[in-house]
Amino acid sequence: MHPSSLHTRAVRWALALSLLALFAPARAADKHYMVTAPDGVALAVQESGNPDGPAIVFIHGLLGSRLNWEQQVGSAQLRGYRLITYDLRGHGLSGKPTGLEPYRQGRRWADDLAAVLAATQARKPVLAGWSLGGAVISNYLAAYGDAGIGGAVYVDGVIELAADQITPHPEIYRDVTSPDLKTHLDAERSFLALCFRRSPDSATFERLLANAALASWDMQTAVQSMSVAAAEGLGKARVPVLLLYGAQDVLVQAGPAIARAKAINPRVRSIVYAGSGHAPFLEEPERFNRDLAAFMQSLAR
Repeated sequence: MHPSSLHTRAVRWALALSLLALFAPARAADKHYMVTAPDGVALAVQESGNPDGPAIVFIHGLLGSRLNWEQQVGSAQLRGYRLITYDLRGHGLSGKPTGLEPYRQGRRWADDLAAVLAATQARKPVLAGWSLGGAVISNYLAAYGDAGIGGAVYVDGVIELAADQITPHPEIYRDVTSPDLKTHLDAERSFLALCFRRSPDSATFERLLANAALASWDMQTAVQSMSVAAAEGLGKARVPVLLLYGAQDVLVQAGPAIARAKAINPRVRSIVYAGSGHAPFLEEPERFNRDLAAFMQSLAR
């Protein structure tokens, strides 16, 4: 075939693919929208993956945002699922109301999650909550029950803000609320470093640090005494619950946290990653994604 004919054919194929992309139905990966919580706080929601697949709602931790879940959103192992992320109040692109009251009551965080679930209309989604996100799940279960969800995954989740479960770092938790900007930012960097036994690459760490700098100062003060209804929520859950913790976590003590969760709900299952710290989904993403996919498949069976 003459080279000019090959070139013409290539151009036609490129044009056809461009038109297909232009007129193809929008995928969930293209969805970014705002949801309003009952008290008026705007919540930034994002979707990716298969819009027709079983839904997973990812709930990040303190000083995070949806960016924490990049290794899950881009995972080949999870591409068949509808992946929903949102920025908690006081974080990321969500609203940051002033004062302590909008953050101290755990029920407000539960109402946020309920508003997101209602807006997405996800049927029996699985909730995956990291660190503070675990407390959000418990508060949601206490307020709304588990009839609307298919299961829950606590990822180094806060079961209770109890001294035997949370490793004390008084200087960091003091300094993140400091009015001095340098002290505040240095404390956020120190907090973020404690999240990992295996630190991510420098670009990812810097992005997550910028993530932390977006967080509300009032939220960082109030959340340290946030109410967590573990017994009323996690304790009464009848849906399958999986605990995924890093054995090297220096923020949430894996052993006592898992023991407390099983004491209030003996039906929960647990997996411990011997080599991970507080963020196994970033430190061992392939293993984490495989375990999450296996949990989803077990629900389907």
